[in-house]
Amino acid sequence: MHRIKCTISYDGTMFAGYQVQPDKRTVQSELETALARMHKGQGVKVTASGRTDAGVHAKGQVIHFDTPYTVPVKNWQRGLNSLLPDDIAVVKAEVVEDTFHARFDATAKEYRYFVSRSAQKDPFRKNYMYNFPFPLDLELIKQAISHLLGTHDFTSFCSAKTEVVDKVRTIHEIELYEEGDVLVFRFRGNGFLYNMIRILMGTLLEIGNGKLISSMVPEILQSKDRSAAGRTVPGQGLYLWEVEYKKS
Repeated sequence: MHRIKCTISYDGTMFAGYQVQPDKRTVQSELETALARMHKGQGVKVTASGRTDAGVHAKGQVIHFDTPYTVPVKNWQRGLNSLLPDDIAVVKAEVVEDTFHARFDATAKEYRYFVSRSAQKDPFRKNYMYNFPFPLDLELIKQAISHLLGTHDFTSFCSAKTEVVDKVRTIHEIELYEEGDVLVFRFRGNGFLYNMIRILMGTLLEIGNGKLISSMVPEILQSKDRSAAGRTVPGQGLYLWEVEYKKS
C-alpha cells in the first residue's frame, strides 16, 4: 500500500461541511466518490486534518488516503481533478511515509476570517465574507487580541456541543489587517475547537462595536462559560488557510 497526501481547496458554499453526513453533500463524500471511481468501485477512506462546517471554505486543507496503485504522483492530482466537482480542487499530491497522519501529525493551523465593512450589500461577496457595516474601533479589537494569545482553556469560546474534554489550546498569532474595505483576521494556533474562531470573531466584533469591553476578555476566559462570550458569526467568512507539519 502507498499513502498519498493531498492539499486541497474548496468553496464551502454548497457543502453541508467536510465530514460525511447521511443524505447530504459533503467534501469528504465527493473525494471518496472520486477515489472509488479511480479504484474501480473499491471504497477508499479519506482522512483530513480536521473538519470544516457548512459554508466554511478551505485554501489548504490536507488529506491522506491509502492505495494499492503505483502511479506517478502527478497523475493523482490530474485524475482526481478530472473527477471532482468544480468547487473542489487538488492543489498538490505527494507520496508520504505510511506513518504520516493528516490530523495527528499537524503541528499548527492557520485560519483567516474576512469581514466586509461596506455599507452597500454586495451579492458577489455574500458567500465569501461576512458583511458588518457598523462602526468598529480597531484599537479596541487589537487590545482584546492581546489577551487571547498564548495557552488558555477556551471553553467560553467553543460550542456547547463540543465533545472534546480538553479545551486547552495555544494561539500563536492573531493578525488584523485591512484590504480596502475588508478586514482580514489571521489566526494561527496548535488547534481550534468546534466554532472557536467564529465565536472569537463574534466577540472581537462586539468589542470593536462597543457591546463588550476589551478588558473583559480574561474574565470571559476564566469563566469557562459559553454565554459570557460574543455570538457565533456566520461560516462563510472563514477559510482553513494552511496546515503545518514538521519538516522532514
